[in-house]
Amino acid sequence: GLGGLGGLGGLGGGRCEEGGVRYSEGPGASGDVYIEAVPAQVWDLVTDIGLPARLSPELQRAEWVDGATGPALGARFTGYNRHPGLGEWRTVSHVVALQDQRTFAWVVVDPDGRFGEPSADASHPLATWRFDIEPEGAGTRLRQSARIGPARSGVSLAIDRMPEREAEIVSMRLDELRTNIDATLRGIKTLAEANR
Repeated sequence: GLGGLGGLGGLGGGRCEEGGVRYSEGPGASGDVYIEAVPAQVWDLVTDIGLPARLSPELQRAEWVDGATGPALGARFTGYNRHPGLGEWRTVSHVVALQDQRTFAWVVVDPDGRFGEPSADASHPLATWRFDIEPEGAGTRLRQSARIGPARSGVSLAIDRMPEREAEIVSMRLDELRTNIDATLRGIKTLAEANR
């Protein structure tokens, strides 16, 4: 998370008969936090593509490309990532939903073929990310969501090695995403409330 994506409602994904979620079903994770700051302050933080690199362990840095200097529908940014099990890789993200002080969403593609065939096709992402902002009382409710697939990703590489453990692998990745989302939301809350 992340238009054409609706609200990514029902992010939990479907269940396979063994009781686990399959990668092909586009499972996801999400979290939300109440922030004692106005939506405009929260918006400035969520649309800062460099901020998650300071708050979450996987993204190392991000930068706008193709002359973009900030969020705009269709704008692209490059992310540089690191994961203990996968090493380092580059992604390109396409902004696919943007509504001022409400929604910022992007899809992630694998232009270098790190996980399969190289692809810059935003209609077939390896992940979709989304922030949604709602005014709540004197403050703001911030929700972040992520959905994995359908294009190949690091999860696909692990499933290739251990196909019988697909549900467990997907579940572990969703747990990682929840941890990263929680860290990002906590960080944004701290920064927004400190800057009131």
